[in-house]
Amino acid sequence: MRIRMLAATAAAGTLAVLAAVPAHATEYSSALKIKGVQYDAPGRDSNSCSTGNTKDEYLTIKNYSAHTTVNLKGYVVKDKVGNHYTFSQNHYLQPGDYVKLRGGHGTESDSKNVAYRSNCNFIWNNDKDTIYLYKPSGAGADSHAYTKAANDRDGNGYITFHG
Repeated sequence: MRIRMLAATAAAGTLAVLAAVPAHATEYSSALKIKGVQYDAPGRDSNSCSTGNTKDEYLTIKNYSAHTTVNLKGYVVKDKVGNHYTFSQNHYLQPGDYVKLRGGHGTESDSKNVAYRSNCNFIWNNDKDTIYLYKPSGAGADSHAYTKAANDRDGNGYITFHG
């Protein structure tokens, strides 16, 4: 949830606008943003490649641009301790489109708007973590810190950052 406070002061013909963003979010100028995260897969966590549920833990990245298509190739997703995933294939997101980055094995294609990390280990902590999204240039695109207690009010393991 993003909160903005605006204060306007007129002084000598100028208008000053101040914006405050809570500490848990960093605002970047980017079309791609982290829409939400299923940080705790339903059921008991099991990272077994054949019978586990890592595919049920996912990060949703959305193109919030009104006119620009964005290629995910080269974008990097990281957690607080440095676990990361780099989109290595062309994956085009049209304006308003999204992709779900899941654990488990599969392909990184535009099919069904899903990319798999080809790793059966969970990436997000169930109690708290920080999610970073970096552009191919290395510049920040979006980041969010969460705690289960503060951000998951309904307890379903999913947190929405941008609507």
